[in-house]
Amino acid sequence: MIRQSASPLSRSCARLALAAALTAGLSSVLHAQERRPATGQPTRAQQPAQPTAEPPKPVLVANVGDWSVYVATNGRDRQCYALAQPKDRAPSNLKRDPAYLFISSRPAEKVRHEISIIMGFDVKADNKAPPEAQIGSDKFVFSSQGSHLWLRDTNRAGAIVDSLRKGQRLTVKATSLRGNLTTDTYSLTGLAGALDRVQKECP
Repeated sequence: MIRQSASPLSRSCARLALAAALTAGLSSVLHAQERRPATGQPTRAQQPAQPTAEPPKPVLVANVGDWSVYVATNGRDRQCYALAQPKDRAPSNLKRDPAYLFISSRPAEKVRHEISIIMGFDVKADNKAPPEAQIGSDKFVFSSQGSHLWLRDTNRAGAIVDSLRKGQRLTVKATSLRGNLTTDTYSLTGLAGALDRVQKECP
């Protein structure tokens, strides 16, 4: 059951904070995996205790095809999500930060399979040509704030998840503030299994 909201951007501040924390956490996790010792668990950077609560750091629990499953726990608050990066970015000569596609479940908020995308650049807000995702013949319009995208019509949340489970690839198109159109192509191999694992970790 996906909780509906009045607007995809109604919780934008919280989402932006969460996405930024996840991206920062993932960067350190992925970097640590590259330096993983021959035995034992992935290295974790030691950080001093913070006086204020921060979003929990994600921990990799599974790799399924081209997708990874992460879990972040903070007390009773448990967040799970499937994540992938694009296999192809066009045009290839543009300089951009890394892109990520998240499919998140947050049981404490009664949120299941919420789609969010980090493009790696500030996206132009354009009602005539908004950011768009396509899976086969199915198209979905997104809203943007900064470099982040969320599904504009939350009533289609179930439809996009069904399309993702059945599809082979996802194409995301978005235009930067400078007018450059980026097309990211994601592989959907392993996504169905990754979402099943998310459901297991965050029932």
